Amino acid sequence: MDHQIKVLMVDDEDRFRETTKKILNSRGFHTLLAKSGLEAVEKLSEKPDVIILDIKMPGMDGHETLEIIKIKAPDVPVIMLTGHGALNSAKLALEKGAFDYLTKPCELEELLEKIRKACVST
Repeated sequence: MDHQIKVLMVDDEDRFRETTKKILNSRGFHTLLAKSGLEAVEKLSEKPDVIILDIKMPGMDGHETLEIIKIKAPDVPVIMLTGHGALNSAKLALEKGAFDYLTKPCELEELLEKIRKACVST
């Protein structure tokens, strides 16, 4: 991929979102942030290359957000993020069109690898 990968990081936890942004930016990614599913849908206009989407969020959860993303931007790969014990939920997301899923907290190298794979596959 010739251009800087644009990642939309969607998570309701401020600290996790900000820390992940700093790490991704330091690794050469351009990181957009959204703290809710609704905000993530609004940020689709910024044309992210890949979306990292938390499943458990207040209001519109990750599953509902994924469904809307797949309608509005079907070619954008979505990596679901799940807390401990929610693997069935993540697997359901794969059935709904998610590219992959990670468990929280995730290893940095695993996250970077999944982002790169998601961008290569599109």
